[in-house]
Amino acid sequence: MTAPATGLRRFRAERPPQPERCELCAAPVPEDHRHLVDTGRRALVCACAACAVLMEQPGAAAGRFRTVPGRCLTDPGHRLDLRAWETLQIPVGVAFFFRNAALDRLVALYPSPAGATESELEPAAWNEVLGGTRLAALLRPDVEALLLRRGDDGIECHLVPVDICYELVGRMRLLWQGFDGGAEARAALDAFFADVRHRARPLDEAEGTVRSPDEAEAP
Repeated sequence: MTAPATGLRRFRAERPPQPERCELCAAPVPEDHRHLVDTGRRALVCACAACAVLMEQPGAAAGRFRTVPGRCLTDPGHRLDLRAWETLQIPVGVAFFFRNAALDRLVALYPSPAGATESELEPAAWNEVLGGTRLAALLRPDVEALLLRRGDDGIECHLVPVDICYELVGRMRLLWQGFDGGAEARAALDAFFADVRHRARPLDEAEGTVRSPDEAEAP
């Protein structure tokens, strides 16, 4: 029996792309939607604006989900030299650091062709290089990271939402070629950090609105 032409067209026709949806309530979300950290699975999940706001409330979902904030900060008064990178023992030129609340320790990750790769981080090395800095004092567990990039004359450091760090990981994994990543990956990395520098507010200018994690959670 010959199938009706209309039935075949149903399978041949390209289906329109499905919109992303909030992983809590299934509502459609825009391209620039917010993210939550699922602390139980150690994963990022997409969220609509309403669910993102809801999960900012103390005790919501028994603390399983934490809303990723949008702030980017930098401290112009804090300089890191190349010796700091040697102390941290990061084998590549870009890394990010965040505190994993479930593991109760700091985690150091860097982009690689295989995705986010964890680097061993000695607590003493963290304390020596970053532990006493103003940015580290403001770092919110699970949802924010210190993003570092080594350059020829020093290291730049920014406090950023953790989801953009994983965005960078995905971009590098997609574009990486050869041993050193290739020209396209390097150009994407330059563009990414240019955008971070544009977004980052100097800490002294932001002090009126920035509070430490302990102050932010106080009643």
